[in-house]
Amino acid sequence: MSLKELLKKLWYILWKDNSPKGWIISLIVIFILVKFIFFPVLNLATGTTLPLVVVESCSMYHKGDVFTDFDSWWSLHVLKYDQFNIEKQDFEKFKIKDGFNKGDIILAFGVKPEKIKVGDIVIFQPNPDALKQTPIIHRIVKISAEKIQTIGDNNAHSLTASNNIYKIDETQTSSSQVIGSAVLKIPHLGWAKLIFFDWQKPEGERGFCNEN
Repeated sequence: MSLKELLKKLWYILWKDNSPKGWIISLIVIFILVKFIFFPVLNLATGTTLPLVVVESCSMYHKGDVFTDFDSWWSLHVLKYDQFNIEKQDFEKFKIKDGFNKGDIILAFGVKPEKIKVGDIVIFQPNPDALKQTPIIHRIVKISAEKIQTIGDNNAHSLTASNNIYKIDETQTSSSQVIGSAVLKIPHLGWAKLIFFDWQKPEGERGFCNEN
């Protein structure tokens, strides 16, 4: 069989063959393209190993989501940012100032340590010694020397916890732990992935973010 005939047959299978065999082959080809072409190219273009992130918690949620009222949100959180000398007019200039929701997809780019600044939303590995741990995506509120401090927009304070499973201290995160910086959010599309494992989380962490 010539190359031309092979390509014609493959084209037929991918676009016109509605048999179970055609669907299976199409899915395999799509998987290969996404896994070995799309993501490697995206990693190279964005300069990070984690260019797309599905938000799994409500720690960056603003009441009302896409219809949130920034002024109302700020009035509830102003004291949290006072301690870092972050004023309302400062926050309004931050990227993605209205936060994001569980199930959103975040597009991130790599960022050099010297380019990181207060107000950036960064993805970081909370414990570099852990073999497997879900990265955190929160906003920087303080930078000192080579350490950064982050807080989720919807959290009352920086996370500090340690047990046999994980360790985290958002007040002492090294710039070397930063994987990327958020530049854009795509609302809700991440639920296509979350729906398969969200039910495994503790009851209070399941489902949509509430309005409280």
